[in-house]
Amino acid sequence: MSSPPSPRIHSPLDKLCIFLAVGLGAGWSPKAPGTFGTLVGLLLAVFVGTLRRADLVVAAIVILGVAGVLIADRAQRLLGRGKDPGCIVIDEIVAMPITFFMIPLGVWWVVVAGFALFRVFDISKLPPAKQLERLPGGLGVMADDWAAAVYSNLALHLLLWAIPSNWIV
Repeated sequence: MSSPPSPRIHSPLDKLCIFLAVGLGAGWSPKAPGTFGTLVGLLLAVFVGTLRRADLVVAAIVILGVAGVLIADRAQRLLGRGKDPGCIVIDEIVAMPITFFMIPLGVWWVVVAGFALFRVFDISKLPPAKQLERLPGGLGVMADDWAAAVYSNLALHLLLWAIPSNWIV
């Protein structure tokens, strides 16, 4: 079971960093913290999707990605649990808007499919995700999930292309 932060965490900024890195607490789940982090990420994807314009969505994804790298890097050092500890789930959270980029979120089965595809690709670590995971610090924490999100997004686009349009209502 994951435990709360170590005594190294003193400042309010450090506490905020850990709180965000563990997905508002989702990462402390004793079972499947990445799955719970992905659920939090669905909420973020819905919020980012409300921006409607692709350029604003891309800007939000880039800002979230940079913030995620910085937060994951700091949290990794504060927690002192080695490379990419399971309790850090900001990588799953920030990946969800990439998974659903230009995908209609108003259809329940599309959301379920995107969630499932992301979890499969995140766990399987298909190349180059496995290699990206080896990048240093917070970048390594985040980059493999970005790859899983791109795979998921492409698979969702293919699925939506292949399925009759009257199913996407």
